[in-house]
Amino acid sequence: MESPLDQRFGRAASFIIVETKTMEYEVIDNSAAASSGGAGISAAQLVADKGAEAVITGNVGPNAMNVLKAAKIEIYKGSAVSVKENVELHKKGALERISTTVPAHSGMGGK
Repeated sequence: MESPLDQRFGRAASFIIVETKTMEYEVIDNSAAASSGGAGISAAQLVADKGAEAVITGNVGPNAMNVLKAAKIEIYKGSAVSVKENVELHKKGALERISTTVPAHSGMGGK
């Protein structure tokens, strides 16, 4: 929870699923992070399968956004502060909803 938020959704090394009422959380590895293609789709499906209702990320690609929207998962713009800080901002309604995507394959640069 104290780790900085990875700004890349599909290529993030892991996801933290947080129950916002109790702040209990689970860390899940993103097996799609190192894949040569389709990382966003696979990552979005993984998050959807875990029952997430919202995603906080820096950027999301078009394929991931389509999967998240189809699963009725809201997408919010986080910043490079800790995951915990981003969740607290979300709880206060202080995060902007993301409705546009980054170009496909923009997360492959590796930061």
